[in-house]
Amino acid sequence: MGFFDKLKIGLSKTRNNFTEKIDNLFKFAKKIDEETLEELEELLIMADVGVEVTQRLMERLRERIKDENLKEADEVKKALKDEMKQFFPKTRMDLKPPSIILVVGVNGVGKTTSIGKLAHLLKQQDYKVILAAGDTFRAAAAEQLEIWGQRVGVDVIKHQEGSDPASVLFDTLQAGKARKADVIICDTAGRLHTKKNLMEELKKLYRVCQKEYPEAQIISLLVIDATTGQNALNQAKLFKETVEISGVVITKLDGTAKGGIAIAVAGQLDIPIWFIGIGESINDLHEFDSDVFVDAIL
Repeated sequence: MGFFDKLKIGLSKTRNNFTEKIDNLFKFAKKIDEETLEELEELLIMADVGVEVTQRLMERLRERIKDENLKEADEVKKALKDEMKQFFPKTRMDLKPPSIILVVGVNGVGKTTSIGKLAHLLKQQDYKVILAAGDTFRAAAAEQLEIWGQRVGVDVIKHQEGSDPASVLFDTLQAGKARKADVIICDTAGRLHTKKNLMEELKKLYRVCQKEYPEAQIISLLVIDATTGQNALNQAKLFKETVEISGVVITKLDGTAKGGIAIAVAGQLDIPIWFIGIGESINDLHEFDSDVFVDAIL
């Protein structure tokens, strides 16, 4: 099955909720008037595209309709797709080994699972990968990462629960150098109730990377859960304020009817989406292609 077909199936909840409503809107609209456009605006907001991004999108669509004198529903739908695609930064993850990937995000979004799948993806591309169990706060986080390491066939460096995450990362960096790893992926804690401490901890991990492995490329990868909708956007804003986010992983897109959150993240925060999760299997983390994504939901 090709990626487009997989994506269409994975986004079926969004398609059934959002796409069918848009199709029906255009199908039954005798003419594309202001009332139709206001209904479209409402559908976009309900799909978690977000108020701010929806308003910008509709502004551009209205200009296009006026400039190009668009009257047919198919023409307007094509223009909508084109304008949606413009919201996504086109950059992809560009590894320049040795690379350190710090994976950040709140608890429960699928960080550890995403790390396992990413390690598998990179290993298939012939990168030598080592994992750091830097989430020493959540019970059994290290064990979960270790299981993924065994499944994928990569080494995992861990300490006891409650250890200093910076010391885990330090040991992993040393191991990575000694074993000539191309990519070191570090899991991090995601407890938001101690927001200040969490953010200070992330800054400390950055300093350890810069000090102990100055020649390495440092990437910060934010994981958000599509099923949380606008809350995911708020989390992204919070992390962006603290660390420079290189790219985003959106998980559980197959579990939500509000796949528009991808457009909200890209459009409002101007952060590239690098990967999406659309399933449970080890192969269900995919490089994000905005054109294919928009085509799949529309």
